[in-house]
Amino acid sequence: MRTTAMRRRARRTLGGAAAAMAVLAGALSGCQSDGSATEGERGAQAGPRWNTAPASIAAVGDSITRGFDACSVLADCPEVSWATGNDPAVHSLATRLLGEAEAPARSWNYAVTGSRMADLAGQLASAAEHKPDLVTVMVGSNDACRPSASSMTPVADFRAGFEKALAGLRAASPASQVYVSSVPDLQRLWEQGKDSPMVRQIWKLGICQSMLADPLSAAAGATARREQVRARVVEYNEVLREVCAKDALCRYDGGAVFQYPFAADQLSHWDWFHPGKDGQARLAELAHRQVTAAEPPR
Repeated sequence: MRTTAMRRRARRTLGGAAAAMAVLAGALSGCQSDGSATEGERGAQAGPRWNTAPASIAAVGDSITRGFDACSVLADCPEVSWATGNDPAVHSLATRLLGEAEAPARSWNYAVTGSRMADLAGQLASAAEHKPDLVTVMVGSNDACRPSASSMTPVADFRAGFEKALAGLRAASPASQVYVSSVPDLQRLWEQGKDSPMVRQIWKLGICQSMLADPLSAAAGATARREQVRARVVEYNEVLREVCAKDALCRYDGGAVFQYPFAADQLSHWDWFHPGKDGQARLAELAHRQVTAAEPPR
């Protein structure tokens, strides 16, 4: 009798354990299914990944990307452009990414000297015709460099122009990546050249008067004007960052160009405003570092 009772208790114990195991297995199975679904959803939401080795490049922007005043006075010099040039002294972004042999056939420069944000949409439309893997954007200096501080491009217009231009590119070439350079610190330009009598004479010809007029003046009005221009550049850069962040294939440089401590030797010796060859080389170096990084700057 005692043996029979013990057997019955053992069967009940084993049956309960089996049921518990079944419930636990079902719970684990359910957790795994939910987890897989969650990972799948995350994968679907992740979007396209940044390609660190683009096979073609189009450049848009203003005189900096055209290499203006880098080779001769008052002339474009696209061969030394930081983005698409072929000068070995610069070692442009295109050359670094594509190689010297391939860069000429697989890179295009649609930047135009004097361009402002309002001109960007047209340039990007031309660039989109090539369906480039990468488009470089450097624009905004001319929006701040005006005859007076009051004539600078309003921030709202700057934002609207960039949003329109980027939307147009997306419609025409959805897979193109976009590298956006920050606007340079124009106040640093003033700091680098203001103490040179020769540079001051050149600046009087009308270069970026919103920042560079009366370069030695310490009057409250002149100081406030220069601070206003710098503040506007900071606002432009914030617009570039914010708009770019909404596009999965757009990478802002994190303020790398704005923060770069360039010196007078890196400026054109014809106008002491645009980058010379050495300045163009530094821009190419910064861009290459950002484009080939696994993660965007923080």
